[in-house]
Amino acid sequence: MDFQPYPFEKLNDLIKEIPKKDGLISLGIGEPQFDTPEFICNAVCEDVKLFNKYPKTAGEDFLNNAIIEYVKNRFNIEIARDEIVSTFGTREVLFNLPQFLLFNKQNPTIAHPNPFYQIYEGATIASKANSIYMNLTKENGYKPTLSKEDMEKCDVVILNSPNNPTGISLSIDELQEWVENALTYNFVLINDECYSDIYSLNPPCSILEASIKANNKSFKNILAINSISKRSSAPSLRSGFVAGDREILQKYARYRTYVGAASPSPLQRAASLAWRDIKSVEENRQKYKENLQLASEILSISVPSETFYVWLYVGDDLQWTKELLLRENILVLPGSFLSRCDNGINPGKGYVRLALVYTQDIIKTALHGIKKCL
Repeated sequence: MDFQPYPFEKLNDLIKEIPKKDGLISLGIGEPQFDTPEFICNAVCEDVKLFNKYPKTAGEDFLNNAIIEYVKNRFNIEIARDEIVSTFGTREVLFNLPQFLLFNKQNPTIAHPNPFYQIYEGATIASKANSIYMNLTKENGYKPTLSKEDMEKCDVVILNSPNNPTGISLSIDELQEWVENALTYNFVLINDECYSDIYSLNPPCSILEASIKANNKSFKNILAINSISKRSSAPSLRSGFVAGDREILQKYARYRTYVGAASPSPLQRAASLAWRDIKSVEENRQKYKENLQLASEILSISVPSETFYVWLYVGDDLQWTKELLLRENILVLPGSFLSRCDNGINPGKGYVRLALVYTQDIIKTALHGIKKCL
């Protein structure tokens, strides 16, 4: 398998000749910098005795019940136990679920956004699948589209709404149209919803809500993937889930027992509390909202109302990234590292991604430094 280096490897190579200085502000990685809530940390400590037990790959009942409650409270959807699989975060499921789905397919095809979270590409390569890039550009409002001819080719389509890196969300009507296309052209539709709890205005919709609106109440061909990492500032807790089509998930759950990607039992206990948490999630959401408002005011730009990213046009993204680091000791991620050239177009070229994941004072300092270089 020939995988490309991860964007952060490319970034390190880009800046390797630049002398490192103290006080670096790194806005390159989308890793929450707020403290993990104390009740989560305490729960892990209290249950360390469970390390002497093999964890259930399918997830303990207390974790699965908490996730089911989360889906009910967040999206007003009552899902059955066999319509959900708890996972070891979402990277593993985004990587191995397409391989599971396409195992018996001859010459399969996966469509996904461009720019994108690189695990989509990794899953495509590992599945020996063809790629169709859905280019996200200013002209199409950074929203994914496929032609009828392309949908006829697809076996799997991956959406990412709210989107990393653009911050754009699809409306429930737009998601409903995707659901209807999945049924018409018989492809599996996966929506990566890891940022669905980070928003400034209205809560983004789930593909599950759109499926019900399309009268696809059994979620045929529809799967939603979500994670606790962003909402609870707890990436290392490694708790995620995939929900939707029970016909797919019952077989996928059995497959995962062979993969061996079970979350440690003490982490499952802590995750069950985190999925039920509302207070700290709302506090984090407000912090991200204030950071986005700062970006709008200081940089005089329009900012998204979902995710904690700013997709900023700067011209030569590689050179600008180096100059920003040299002049202001601020690190960002070039957009061209997050995308691929498609028909002569790299939709990430000229952009940088800013991850506004620090406290307000740090973000304010960083934004003023960025403004000097624009």
